[in-house]
Amino acid sequence: MRILIVEDSEAMAGALNRGLVAEGFDVDVSRDGADGLWRAREFTYDAIVLDIMLPAMNGYEVCSTLRSEGVATPILMLTAKDGEYDIAEGLDLGADDYLTKPFSFVVLVARLRAIIRRTTASTDGTLCAGELAIDTVTRRCWIADRALELTPREYSLLETLTKHAGVPLTRTELRDQVWGGDYETASNVVDVYVGYLRKKLDGHDRLIETVRGVGYRLVTP
Repeated sequence: MRILIVEDSEAMAGALNRGLVAEGFDVDVSRDGADGLWRAREFTYDAIVLDIMLPAMNGYEVCSTLRSEGVATPILMLTAKDGEYDIAEGLDLGADDYLTKPFSFVVLVARLRAIIRRTTASTDGTLCAGELAIDTVTRRCWIADRALELTPREYSLLETLTKHAGVPLTRTELRDQVWGGDYETASNVVDVYVGYLRKKLDGHDRLIETVRGVGYRLVTP
């Protein structure tokens, strides 16, 4: 399982990194909120350990932004702020759990495993189109039994196309559903990410068809 730690304290981040690696996790570490947000958008994680008091962008802002963009990776808030309103704010913004400093590392690992289980043990939600299979609960994808390593954006785009398999979707529709209607982004971002997906589909790139004058559709067998 892959974990992202967003923590500005070098000592704390190092201790968490070493401890989680010893527990069998793959770990990435970010030292500020802006970099943590970028990593959470671009890479797939099983959970995020997110401090609140961070440089560049605080943990509340990171959590709120991820949830507004449809990134559903489980988040464990880790902070010295232990007031009940602080806890309520973190949970209201979409955090899955909250742990205050100082804390027991054993408890942290147990809570991480618990929020990951809650995310993956939901009811089945599998989308299929030919040899493509998407598990909407775990956000994992396979093509011809080969696992696809997708960023959260790539995953959301592929899931949207698969949910509407056979139906042409305009670039505006895709941008609104994947990036949000008022998300400021380049006009060609859909084309760029379709290109990324086609490369990763490797041999199955024709699964995503360009509909001239419209946009794209996922071809059904």
